[in-house]
Amino acid sequence: MAKRLKATERRASILAVAKVLFADKGYHGVAVDEIASRLGVSPAVLYRHFPSKEALYSEVLDTLAAQRENYVDAALQNPDDFASVLLRITLVFAESVARDPDYLKMELLGSLEDAQVTQQFFESRWKSFTDYIEYSMREQALKDGLLSQINPRVAGLMFQGMVREALYAKCILHSSRYQDIALPDLITQLVKLFLNAITDNNDSKGENKHE
Repeated sequence: MAKRLKATERRASILAVAKVLFADKGYHGVAVDEIASRLGVSPAVLYRHFPSKEALYSEVLDTLAAQRENYVDAALQNPDDFASVLLRITLVFAESVARDPDYLKMELLGSLEDAQVTQQFFESRWKSFTDYIEYSMREQALKDGLLSQINPRVAGLMFQGMVREALYAKCILHSSRYQDIALPDLITQLVKLFLNAITDNNDSKGENKHE
């Protein structure tokens, strides 16, 4: 028989178990009965706290939103150049995923299921990166009087994909190829590769301009 918990404790336990199951199987792959069984309670107990599976899933997302990373401190530290700030905010994000890889699993499964609410939620999680890259590249282009051959919005998307793939391999697949590479070192190398790609492109454009 399940231990009798206070309402707040029961609600928290439901959310914790639901998050793990949604991360493993996606929204459509999990039934309310399965969540209840994992908790050792009847489905009626879940429905006393959440009116539907959709409401429960939304609450799981809200719980993740409440744990949103704070990039302010990282952004305000020195040095304050584009490369340094990008590295610091990426490290903050990567470390948060490493602490709770279920976040990334839910994002990937939500994309496969074409769940609009999930996609919108996780797109907002990446917005700090894409906006910062786009704004910084446009600002630098205006400052140098050059037009980059790389669309800043595309560059942000490219960086997002690189970070996601690295975290997927390191924190979810636990790939043996990355076992000997500490997460901060992996992220540092990734940021360098990205910066080299967009810098070489801009340098090439500048050289062509003066020929």
